[in-house]
Amino acid sequence: MLKIVKQVTLVPRTQYFMFYSTAALPRTKVQHEVKEETKSNSSFMANIFRGNLVSAQVFPYPDVLSPEDKELTISLQDPISRFYKEFNDAAKSDENCKTDDKTLDKLWELGCFGAQVSHDYGGMGINNTQYGRLGQIVGYNDLGLAITLGAHQSIGFKGILLYGTSEQKAKYLPQVTTGKIYAAFALTESSAGSDASSIKSKAVLSADGKHYVLNGTKIWISNGGFANIFTVFAQTEVVDKASGAKKDKVTAFIVERAFGGVTNGPPEKKMGINASSTTEVYFDNVKVPVENVLGEVGEGFKVAMNILNTGRYGMGAILSGSMKYCIEKAVDHVNNRVQFGKKLKEYKGIQEKIAQMNVIQYVTESMAFTISQNMDAGSQDYHLEAAISKVFASEAAWYVCDEAIQVLGGMGYMKEAGLERVLRDLRIFRIFEGTNDILRLFVALTGIQYAGSHLKELQKAFRNPAANFGFIFKEASRRAASTVGIGGTDLSPFIVNELQDHGKATAECIDLFGQSVESLLIKYGKNIIHEQNVLNRLANAAIDIFTMVVVLSRSSRAVQKNLPTAHHELNMTKAWCYQANERCRTNLRNATSSQQLLHYELLSDIAEKVTETGAVNTTHVLE
Repeated sequence: MLKIVKQVTLVPRTQYFMFYSTAALPRTKVQHEVKEETKSNSSFMANIFRGNLVSAQVFPYPDVLSPEDKELTISLQDPISRFYKEFNDAAKSDENCKTDDKTLDKLWELGCFGAQVSHDYGGMGINNTQYGRLGQIVGYNDLGLAITLGAHQSIGFKGILLYGTSEQKAKYLPQVTTGKIYAAFALTESSAGSDASSIKSKAVLSADGKHYVLNGTKIWISNGGFANIFTVFAQTEVVDKASGAKKDKVTAFIVERAFGGVTNGPPEKKMGINASSTTEVYFDNVKVPVENVLGEVGEGFKVAMNILNTGRYGMGAILSGSMKYCIEKAVDHVNNRVQFGKKLKEYKGIQEKIAQMNVIQYVTESMAFTISQNMDAGSQDYHLEAAISKVFASEAAWYVCDEAIQVLGGMGYMKEAGLERVLRDLRIFRIFEGTNDILRLFVALTGIQYAGSHLKELQKAFRNPAANFGFIFKEASRRAASTVGIGGTDLSPFIVNELQDHGKATAECIDLFGQSVESLLIKYGKNIIHEQNVLNRLANAAIDIFTMVVVLSRSSRAVQKNLPTAHHELNMTKAWCYQANERCRTNLRNATSSQQLLHYELLSDIAEKVTETGAVNTTHVLE
C-alpha cells in the first residue's frame, strides 16, 4: 500500500471512450438478439450506475470469518499490541527520521513482514480481513512504521503473490517473509505520476535473449534506501501478433539489488511519515534475467494496477485505527478539562465534534471490512468500492485528527500531545496509491462506462424491437416505475425496523443516482470525460450512497445479533444517513443543473486568468 505516487492513472485513457449514450451510438448492422454480458459484475457500486440493486456484497453485512479465523485474529492482536507498547517509540522514530533496527527486527520475529504469505513460504497465511484488523493496530500506533510494512508487502512483493510463477515464489517469498530482505515497488517517475503508462524507464532484450538491460530512474520509493528486491516497471519492445508492428509497452520485472547497477539517492525530506525511507532509485544497465519478468511481457500496466487495487482496501482499516487514537485523545481531554465551571464534555459544541468524529470512524471501519470480507469470500468485483474506501478514509482521518487537535486547543498543537505527528503523517494518504482527485474520476468514469454498455445493448434492441420485445418491455417498465416513484429500489427487506425511514431515503438516492447517470450519458455521450466538475459531483454522490448502505447493513447486524453496542450503532447510522442523504441529493442536483454548469464555467474562467498571469490577479485595495 505504500509507495508515494504523485498520481496514478487507473484506467488507460483510451478505455474511457468505450461508453455510449443512446444519442451517440454508431449505426451498425441490426442485432437480432440482445445477449447477456459474458462476464457478470457483482459490484454493488457498478450496478447502481445502471440503476440496479445487486445486494449480495452489502446485505447482509459480510461475516465470512470462521470461529477458528476469529480466534486466530485475537491471538495475533495481543503480541502485536504489546510490541507497540513495549518496543516501538513512534515519536522517537519521527524525530530520528528512521525506525530503530531493533524495532524492525522484533517485527520480523513476529512475522509481520509476511502476514499474507502462506505457511508454505514461511508467512502467517492470514486473509484480507485479518490483515485489516492488524492494520488497525498499526494505524493506531505508528503510521510511519505502517508505510514500511505496507511498502514491503502490500505493494513491494504483492506482484509475486499475484503473478509470480512457482519458481519465482519459491525463490523470493521465503526471503521477503523470513529472510529480513525488504521489498519495494518502483513505478513512479518524474514525468509519470497519474499517467503511469507513460513511464520512460526502458528494458532492452539482450541479443542472446537471456536477459533485459534495464535503465531508468524511479522517484519517491518507500523502502528505497534499503530494499533488496524491487518490483520495477519499464517499457519493453513488443511485437503485435496481429499486425507485426513493434511498439513499446510496460513490463513488470523482479529486480535484485545484487544484480548490480541498482543504487539509491539520499532520504527525501518530507512533511510526515519520517520514520519510513523514501528515496530515488536508479537502474544503470541492470541485467535482469528473462525469468524475472513478472506476468506477461507488455502486461506490466495491468500488473501495476491490480497490485494497487488489491491493496487499496487496507488503507481504510489502517486509518480507522488512526482515528481511534485521535478520538481517544480528544475524549480523555473533554472528560477532564474544566472551562467556565463545566467539563468540556457538557458543552453542545464539543458534543457535536465528538459525535461526528465517532460517526465518521464507524463509517470508515464499516466500509473497510465490508470490502475485505467480500474479497475473502472470493469476489473479484470490489475495485470501485476499494477506491471509494480509500478516498473517504484518507479525508475522514484528516478531519478527525484536525478536530481532535481543535478540541485540545493549544495543547493539541504541541508535540507532547502526540497529534501533530499524526496530522503530518496523514496528509500523504490523500496523494499516494492514486490521488483522491484521480480516484474520484476513476469511480465516476468506470461506473459510467459500465452503465453506457447497458445503454448500448438497449439501443441495439430498439433496432429490431420485435425480436427483443421482452428485453425492451422489461427496461421500459423499470424506468417508468422508477420515474414515478413506484417499483424502484427497496431496501426494506434488508434492514431493521428502526432504520426503515433512512433506508427509504437511501433507496431514493440510489434511484435518483441511476437516473442522473443516464441523463448525463444522453447529454454528453463520450465527451463526459471532459466534464470533470460533473464527474466529481457524481463520484461524491456515489461515495455517500455506499457509506449509507454499509452502515445501514452493519447496524442492522448489530441489532439482529443483539450486540451491546446496537443502540449506539443505530444512532450513528441515523446521524450519518441524515447528513449523507442531503449531500447526495445536492451533488446529483449540481451534476445535472444548467445553472451549476454556468458556475463551473465561471470557475474555469477564473482559473484561466490566474494561470495566465501566474499569480493572484486583482488590483490591491490600496492602489
